[in-house]
Amino acid sequence: MKNFWKAVPESLRRLVLVFAVLAGGFVSIRFMLPPSLKDNALHVKTTVAREMVKTVKYAGSDVCADCHDQYQVKKNGYHRNLSCETCHGAAKGHTDDPIEVKPTLPKLREFCVRCHAFNPSRPTGFPQISSAAHNPMKPCVSCHNPHDPKPPQVPQECQACHAEIARTKAVSPHVALECKTCHSVPDEHKVTPRAVKASIPSVREFCAKCHGKDSPVKETPKVDLATHGEKYLCWQCHYPHMPEVK
Repeated sequence: MKNFWKAVPESLRRLVLVFAVLAGGFVSIRFMLPPSLKDNALHVKTTVAREMVKTVKYAGSDVCADCHDQYQVKKNGYHRNLSCETCHGAAKGHTDDPIEVKPTLPKLREFCVRCHAFNPSRPTGFPQISSAAHNPMKPCVSCHNPHDPKPPQVPQECQACHAEIARTKAVSPHVALECKTCHSVPDEHKVTPRAVKASIPSVREFCAKCHGKDSPVKETPKVDLATHGEKYLCWQCHYPHMPEVK
């Protein structure tokens, strides 16, 4: 056995030694732990007991349906994925004593803009506003039903949802172009932007309408489409909302 151990490569012997030390340490720690940390049933029992003594604060949205017709409006509206207590606060006290304990009514603009103030990290199509410019000083609930906050009218300007792109385009050579010059926008896109998409040009010839060497459009940079950029699409090199020319 001794000769066999000597025949084992030194690196393997060290690895076996490390595993032996780790295994010994694990067994030792396991042996020294108190029963409360080793007995899973006891751990579950004490955890449940600890949580049960805490005061219940939330009632759950389903309870709201028993008294409030607005629950059905919300269930079928744009806020259907929000719990009632997201906006109205913990409601267990209200359900126990609805006359004396009233839920919070968030009527100030500052509450709604927590979710709806413009933030470029939010998903495309998520309703966003510039709170300083969008009906300044007016409470959001004066125009929007908070349980189904449809806008009074469908946004007509692309910048209502694409504010960051609009700001970029405003200082670019394409500032004078309307969005519909390059994109076709179905009316359904304004209502359900994730389900119905605006079109995006998919061929080089589209840009050549203005930038091809034979284009009748004056005062635009011109290229020979046959040699410029080879097979690549124009927007693989040029950002279309800010198409700098190198």
